[in-house]
Amino acid sequence: MASLFDTLQAGAQRAGIKSRTKQSREWFQDQIKTLSVPGRGTLLKDPALKRTNRELVGNMYMYVYDPKMKKELPYYDRFPLSIMVEPAKGGFYGLNLHYLNYNVRARFLDELMSLESGKATQTSRIKRLRYQLLAGTRKYKEFKPCFKHYLTSHIKSPLSRVPMTDWEIAIFLPVEQFVKKGKTSIWNESLKIARK
Repeated sequence: MASLFDTLQAGAQRAGIKSRTKQSREWFQDQIKTLSVPGRGTLLKDPALKRTNRELVGNMYMYVYDPKMKKELPYYDRFPLSIMVEPAKGGFYGLNLHYLNYNVRARFLDELMSLESGKATQTSRIKRLRYQLLAGTRKYKEFKPCFKHYLTSHIKSPLSRVPMTDWEIAIFLPVEQFVKKGKTSIWNESLKIARK
């Protein structure tokens, strides 16, 4: 199976697109609209993603999730795209970027990526994300509606780790699977939460 991520990365290189720019955001959005995005199950098996059962701080993951308190929740995402922030009781805290519309998501990711100093390593600052860092500055206000507690026992698929080089692609894939409310309504509510 050809990798959607590799296909898009190769296309961006051929087009001379520099990553994490306004031009790259527009280019990836346009390309994804014209491509046939595979289903969630197929996407989790994309060769560019590494399947694992172990979550590490600072990594981005896609997975299928069935919340413990789903009856009480006003809405939730069954297919999170989360950057793990820190371990938590029974699982971890993650930033599920699906709770932000595509443009806000891209800007927020750029802010998070600015934590990187040069080449990403296991000891880089993004790998040391913590709630205090996110809550302690207005720069990261978009984290509020994205910050979720995920229970490992309610993850219903292997975690598929998205390499950092593919984060910009992953955020534009239209694979969020919200339950109980539509994405536009959720995105509008997220903006209100972030602005409080």
